[in-house]
Amino acid sequence: MSGTTTAALRPRRRTAGPGANRWVVLVVLCVSLLLVALDATVLHVAVPAVSEDLRPSAIQLLWIVDVYPLVCAALLILFGTLGDRVGRRRVLLLGYGLFGVASAVAACAHTAEVLILARALLGVGGAMIMPATLSILRQVFPDRRERALAIGVWSAVAAVGAAVGPLLGGFLLEHFWWGSVFLINIPLMLISLPVGRLLLPESRGETDGPWDVAGALMAAAGLFGAVLGVKRLGGGEDPTSPLTLLPLLVGAALLVLFVRRQRRLPHPLVDLCMFRRPAFSTSVGCIVLAMLALVGLELIAAQYLQLVLGLSPLATGLRLLPLTVAAMAAGLLGARVLRRFGPRRMVCTGFCLTAAAVLTLTAMGSADNSPLLLSGFVLLGFGLETTLFGAYESMLSEAPANRAGGAAAIGETSYQLGAGIGIALLGSVMNAAYTPRLHTVPGVSAPDATAAGHSLGEAYDVADRLGGPTGAVLRRVARDSFVHGLHLTLLVSAGLLLLGAVMALRLPRIMQCGAETGTGAEPEPGAAAGTAGEAETAPGAVEAAAEPPAAEPPAAEPPAAEPSAPEPGVAGVPSPRVSERPRTSGQPQLPEKPRVSA
Repeated sequence: MSGTTTAALRPRRRTAGPGANRWVVLVVLCVSLLLVALDATVLHVAVPAVSEDLRPSAIQLLWIVDVYPLVCAALLILFGTLGDRVGRRRVLLLGYGLFGVASAVAACAHTAEVLILARALLGVGGAMIMPATLSILRQVFPDRRERALAIGVWSAVAAVGAAVGPLLGGFLLEHFWWGSVFLINIPLMLISLPVGRLLLPESRGETDGPWDVAGALMAAAGLFGAVLGVKRLGGGEDPTSPLTLLPLLVGAALLVLFVRRQRRLPHPLVDLCMFRRPAFSTSVGCIVLAMLALVGLELIAAQYLQLVLGLSPLATGLRLLPLTVAAMAAGLLGARVLRRFGPRRMVCTGFCLTAAAVLTLTAMGSADNSPLLLSGFVLLGFGLETTLFGAYESMLSEAPANRAGGAAAIGETSYQLGAGIGIALLGSVMNAAYTPRLHTVPGVSAPDATAAGHSLGEAYDVADRLGGPTGAVLRRVARDSFVHGLHLTLLVSAGLLLLGAVMALRLPRIMQCGAETGTGAEPEPGAAAGTAGEAETAPGAVEAAAEPPAAEPPAAEPPAAEPSAPEPGVAGVPSPRVSERPRTSGQPQLPEKPRVSA
């Protein structure tokens, strides 16, 4: 008897961490996401201070800003699939440690080269953290209804981090030196490491066959080249320049070779069969289109607020704050909307709302119109978050649990690629509408007109240098040309969003909440038991409520009912709200005796 009791207690000791409440796990994952989202934008306001202190060249300054998203986007697939093999929590905790160390190095950097290296290490840490948070969330919440709510909270936190980054950076720069924008990561990481080790569950996907190291490096190099080329195009570089064309061609070639390699391997790094599922491939396409239409637009809107309306950076951030608040509200309401309307109508409506917001903003002019901007930004934030929430939730739910890391990496990579392509595409539209008018201003030489055509800020500098009536005319023409280009960019963005609404019609009409089976996930010993125990106590559980009060607990069964083999997996546990039939005899640890009616 004592041996049986001891054996029964061992798994409980091993599951003290993984068996933690899944909502506490969600809080830990959201803190991780908040740090990554903050670091993606917090440096933007610190660029002038960094330039004054470190004196970087123009190329070095560009790399200081861009190396973080470049490295992060390139390594998402590598670390997402690696987490499926060696453990998602392990990769996440390593990302925590690397992120904290890199933050300390960046804060203490005395040269531009050291800061670039530190930002690259931050990108590596971010690539380890981002897909791991989504894949662990997918594992901890096997019930789709609860998972939808968790993804809503997760996406709301991402919106908060992206918006609070510039505001927090501006506050720190007013009181401390520029390195303080990196130091805020260190105490949070020091807390997240032990808490994550204690509370986060460990899980793995399939471990059959070797990990495709060559394929992982091929994907990383290909994505790095493609994203670098796209970013240079978005920055207005010459498309025929070798520094732009060569990374694009090499990156595209490597990605094609990567896809062909994955199709041939018996155990591929990324299961391309997931793209044969209409819901998965459509969700990825919707993410790309949403970011393609709106990321470049956000940058142009920030320039409009500062250079056309003359607002300060802090006032610009406050004007954009309603967009973030609306996005948070959409994320928190997303689970309820998804259950009521289904993925198809939710994503399609989100695209239409966002397109309506973009068309509303075409009424912007050279004068400030606060009510128009407020209504447009609120509608824009709510529609965009509704779209992304429905797309991410459908993508994760369609992917098998044993491929959660790879699926999360695909989603994040599509996000980054859509953002980069959007900046390049909408930036090209903006330049095509803005530049030609500046060459027709009387009294402005061709070199000055060319310099003014680079950006509205440079046009103002040229106008101030010229002075007099010529400078005033150049300033007015440049401002009007920018507004004209903004209107044309908004129309193109609206067209892309409506295309996304048509694409969303391929998504499932209703939210399928059936039991998940056959996923093949391999959690750590005891992780499944801990999470399954929570699933049994989920509110509204029909099957649990149907149990007779006098039923004996499983612990009172004979010793033969406690096999040491692990359960099929967390995601393989049937959803208690939709499972109304007795469990099959393939689960000896849950005997049929308690099912007998009194």
